[in-house]
Amino acid sequence: MPQNAPAMNLMLEPQRNRPRRGRPRNTESPAEVGAVQSLDRALSLLNIVADANGLTLTEVAEVGALPPSTAYRMLTTLSRHGMVEFDAAAQHWHVGVEAFRIGSRFLGRRKLAERGRGAMQGLVDALGETANLAVADEESVVFVSQVETHAPIRAFFRPGTRAPFHASGVGKAILAHLPAERVGAIVRRSGLPRFTARTIISETQMAEELARIRAQGFSVDDEERNEGMRCVAAPIFNEFAEPIAGVSISGPTVRVTADSVAAIGPRVAEAAAEITRAIAGIAPLQR
Repeated sequence: MPQNAPAMNLMLEPQRNRPRRGRPRNTESPAEVGAVQSLDRALSLLNIVADANGLTLTEVAEVGALPPSTAYRMLTTLSRHGMVEFDAAAQHWHVGVEAFRIGSRFLGRRKLAERGRGAMQGLVDALGETANLAVADEESVVFVSQVETHAPIRAFFRPGTRAPFHASGVGKAILAHLPAERVGAIVRRSGLPRFTARTIISETQMAEELARIRAQGFSVDDEERNEGMRCVAAPIFNEFAEPIAGVSISGPTVRVTADSVAAIGPRVAEAAAEITRAIAGIAPLQR
């Protein structure tokens, strides 16, 4: 490492060459502004329906301060997406099952972070490196919780940071336990972009890597996303034995050495199994 390198808790933060904006420049057309206002009104109606135990169209319109015809169009749109439901017998609108499903995903994620905290702290205490918890989300994983080491040089991921499946320890741990057709679909949509000289960019090589992960019970991000950082991860499963998240230990390669991975991996796998049990999940049968 160069002597003039900065304090390295910043070394492994996500690249910031192109920071993502929290909101775009104000270039919306009048039609786009109207569409956003309609979305705002529709979400307000959803809250109104959710807070009541059944409302007629007239009642929804009155509470929402909208003409009944406008309220009806918004409710029928929400109904097509399962966000609200109409009881024809009582002529009442109710909150829909899809709203519950979306809300349950948030609650499950919050529960996962809370239940995983103890196991993550145990990893930090035992191994002296930063522990991370990330969840699967479409074509990437999202880091939702972290327990940091006190070492001056350490890995650091802000909550909300995304990492690609194929170039992260947690991502590969999850991929290894997904059906082959789903892995193929993810790869086709997101590709296998190169980040370092060690990034896996071949589907054949990825298939071999996933088989190895299943056999040994943990994955290794060996400088595949960030040079100088190594990560060891294992998957967390839900009650259907589906991989939904992963826990990892990350640190600089000078401490998380290639030789130490064999000892670190089982410890991380144990922590993942502990979190799986804590959320009432079950591990899949060996394939």
